[in-house]
Amino acid sequence: MQLTVDLPFDQLMNLIKHLPANQIAKLKSELDDAFIDSKAKDEKTEFQKFLLMGPVMSDEQYKQFKENRKRFNQWRRN
Repeated sequence: MQLTVDLPFDQLMNLIKHLPANQIAKLKSELDDAFIDSKAKDEKTEFQKFLLMGPVMSDEQYKQFKENRKRFNQWRRN
């Protein structure tokens, strides 16, 4: 059986603040860095999604870009 409760963040923080110290410590240990990192990997921000949907250079375009950059650098040095 699973129960899902939709609480605003402020209410959740208020409930946590009213827990006894040992239960807060237990909660803190359960929400360790590894757990948080694993959750963060699964969730992409809107900006990350935007970047992933952007255009990508082909190998030929990248080769041409590097050649142009090389020529601009030579031009600036002279």
